[in-house]
Amino acid sequence: MQTLNFPKFSFRFKNSENKISIFDCIRKKFVILQPEEWVRQHCVQYLIHNKGYPISLINVEKELIVNSLKKRYDIVIYNPNGSIHLIVECKAPKIVINQDTFDQIARYNLELNATYLMVTNGLNHYYCQMDFEKERYNFLKEIPSFIKEVR
Repeated sequence: MQTLNFPKFSFRFKNSENKISIFDCIRKKFVILQPEEWVRQHCVQYLIHNKGYPISLINVEKELIVNSLKKRYDIVIYNPNGSIHLIVECKAPKIVINQDTFDQIARYNLELNATYLMVTNGLNHYYCQMDFEKERYNFLKEIPSFIKEVR
């Protein structure tokens, strides 16, 4: 798999029927290793090990309904009170992040009302904070760490 713009992490792999799987510590199971999954697993490890988010507040690959359509978000981090702190949209490294990508996560956020948004293809990462009053998002240099949020 391609080297990504994340710190190096250790992963567990297994090979079954000529398909390589990677262990997902959130779902607690091996999942088929695709380019987008490679990005998602790096992002999860980054959020846990570099930003201090507890595994118990992270959710991966769940369905939500947007405009009567079934969609799946990649990563959501909850606040301890149950509200949503962060949505992450992961793309394969070959996918260029453009306005369509931001429109996709913005549509998801109409349902989820997260404070922060992150979009990544593993090579480029974009971070935003929602301004609900002005109905827009403001770009940030990075996502806040969990520890800083609690203080």
